[in-house]
Amino acid sequence: MTTPDPDPDGIGPGGGRAPGPDTGTDTGPGAGGARSWTVMGRTVSLPVQVRRAAQWGVQYLVPAEAAQRLVDPTGLEVNGPVPGRALVALAVCRYDDTDLDPYHEVAVSLVVRPHDAPPASAPHRVREFWTGDIGAYIHRLPVDREFSCTAGRDIWGFPKWVTSISIDEPATGTSGPGAGTTVRLVDGGVHVLTLTIASGVRMHLPPQSPPSYSFADGVLRRTTWTTTANGTTGRPGGASLVLGNHPMADELRGLGLPRRALFSSATAMMTASFDGARVVTASRR
Repeated sequence: MTTPDPDPDGIGPGGGRAPGPDTGTDTGPGAGGARSWTVMGRTVSLPVQVRRAAQWGVQYLVPAEAAQRLVDPTGLEVNGPVPGRALVALAVCRYDDTDLDPYHEVAVSLVVRPHDAPPASAPHRVREFWTGDIGAYIHRLPVDREFSCTAGRDIWGFPKWVTSISIDEPATGTSGPGAGTTVRLVDGGVHVLTLTIASGVRMHLPPQSPPSYSFADGVLRRTTWTTTANGTTGRPGGASLVLGNHPMADELRGLGLPRRALFSSATAMMTASFDGARVVTASRR
């Protein structure tokens, strides 16, 4: 069971107030919200810290119409680097040292316009993408530990559930053709996906802080977070995806996957800080 610790503003589960009028603006008071939560008998304070983790990511360009069908219930609008295409990402994290204990995670996210973005032409939306005026809608987020699952669902409204996730990394010092990391996701004994990310070349990623959106029980929430990355490699393509017989796999097929990846990357050392969620209303709703 997860409960927010008492606070004078009456903030409920999810870290924000109930949605207000259809204004497309934040209705939860950020730092005025609950700053600590009781999760399965333990206190979790915000911001939640990730002190050491590794991450792998693969990006795909998919038809915007198909992606929008997944996002439509939230009121958000997908975006991408070219008109008619949306950007979807598969991300895998091995969390080694965090306030929520060690765990593995697989994320399906889609790039979206900000929740309060006004209607805009296709060229304007492309400009938004390239200037970084975007967010990420977290559509699926299976994990392999109950504590992380409960905290993620109740504090941020993230779509977590408990599955089996294995991450098979190459031996230290291994490189060249065939070297890479293989991730296998199994839910209740059913194969969901197997993703292999090949090694790439060294690259630098600046600190990032894209807002993340979650949608649960008809409520849209916006979470701010920051992350730093060291030891990152990347390359165009560089990923192989095999889909199983599972509803999550069927959703990815509906986006046209598997297909050639746009870009893949791996980060040997990642840190992150997650603040609370704020209830918002998308301007398209």
